[in-house]
Amino acid sequence: MSNEGAGPGRSREAAGEGRKIVRSFTATRQDLAMLESIARYHGFSKSGTITSLVRKEFWRVFPAGTAAVRPDRGARVMRRQDD
Repeated sequence: MSNEGAGPGRSREAAGEGRKIVRSFTATRQDLAMLESIARYHGFSKSGTITSLVRKEFWRVFPAGTAAVRPDRGARVMRRQDD
């Protein structure tokens, strides 16, 4: 399949909703070394490691989701109790 018309840094498959999109980020050499170490430890790619960490942190901070990101259908949502 050709990437023609998909735009720079994106494959034709990435143009749709829920598809993977190539992004970039800025990091120090030390940050990149830490990312590579964690990815190797878990057996993930660097991209997979970043995605996994973002998902874990998102659901930790927003256990019921947000207006834009809702929990999957059938997911058990734990509400925080205010102390």
